[in-house]
Amino acid sequence: MTGTGRAGTAAPIAVGDQAPDFSLKDNHGRTVRLADFRGGAAGHDGEGAGDSYLDGKNVVLVFYPFAFTGVCAGELGALRDALPAFVNDDTQLLAVSTDSIHTLRIFAEQEGLEYPLLSDFWPHGQTSRAYGIFDEDKGCALRGTFVIDRTGIVRWSVVNALPDARDLDQYVKALAAL
Repeated sequence: MTGTGRAGTAAPIAVGDQAPDFSLKDNHGRTVRLADFRGGAAGHDGEGAGDSYLDGKNVVLVFYPFAFTGVCAGELGALRDALPAFVNDDTQLLAVSTDSIHTLRIFAEQEGLEYPLLSDFWPHGQTSRAYGIFDEDKGCALRGTFVIDRTGIVRWSVVNALPDARDLDQYVKALAAL
């Protein structure tokens, strides 16, 4: 990546770029790949996907610094409370932090989060770095959100500093524009 973003980070990937693929474990130890949500992606077993999978799904990819922190719990709780807008036949919500899968499992249970929490724990921050939002000084992701279309192209993004919560209504507008 070229350029720099906030101190200690590379520049975030741009709208119009191909979203970097990843393979991460979720809070239940299952492997989740971004490529599995692309239309016609090879290697998908089709389990539970229904007919909409043939067209793929848009992905709302939400990076957050750490589980069990006030702003993160508030943001992820707001997504939980509006879940039908983010997990449906057309869209899949994926939340990523550098916490371990064990931490994420307990956090999801405590907060009632029923969408995948993905662990970017090891190699530490590799996916966050690929998206240009890893804060090297703090060792965690910034608050970055990327709306990715069914072909894997970033169509909308926002990156906030660690203490600054995001407005999920912006995600809904970005999805509606696809």
